[in-house]
Amino acid sequence: MDLKERVREDLGKMIDEWVGSGFLHKGELFVLGCSTSEVAGKHIGTSGSEEIAAEIFSAMKDLQKRTGVRLAFQCCEHLNRAIVVERETMQTERYEEVSAIPVPTAGGSMAAYAYKNMDDPVVVEHIKAVAGMDIGETMIGMQLKHVAVPLRFQQKSIGDAHVSGARTRPKLIGGKRANYENTRMNNRCT
Repeated sequence: MDLKERVREDLGKMIDEWVGSGFLHKGELFVLGCSTSEVAGKHIGTSGSEEIAAEIFSAMKDLQKRTGVRLAFQCCEHLNRAIVVERETMQTERYEEVSAIPVPTAGGSMAAYAYKNMDDPVVVEHIKAVAGMDIGETMIGMQLKHVAVPLRFQQKSIGDAHVSGARTRPKLIGGKRANYENTRMNNRCT
């Protein structure tokens, strides 16, 4: 099986796990950080691939279609990990647009591809997503709401890149006298 087929198969399994997890809800923000170089078995930032980015973007659109989440794509460190989102998301969340357009050498192949293929993309400096996925150790934690909870999926890689996921939960406040029984996160804490 060639790399493209393997990536497509890995992504299909990963998206199925996300959908089956029950952690994603319509309208929530989902962030993806991705090194296409790592997916191809190279060192992060050395061999970006638009072809791999296209496969991943297609899988993320499938996730969006199946769950109703809004997508966000993290840029690389050269753009300070800024985020590509749809203009509607920026307006709804009241994020502030920044003057940057990701390209493969400054923003990364994944963010650059997303920017070229989204309906009305903008770049914002930071977000607070409720869940996300990191392909290739790109460190999405700064883009997640507090409190982030790591997820353990069966699918551990996309191509040659390690993949990890996280969701968030509401903060537990109030100490030992507080009652958490009727919260949305009940029975979902880890």
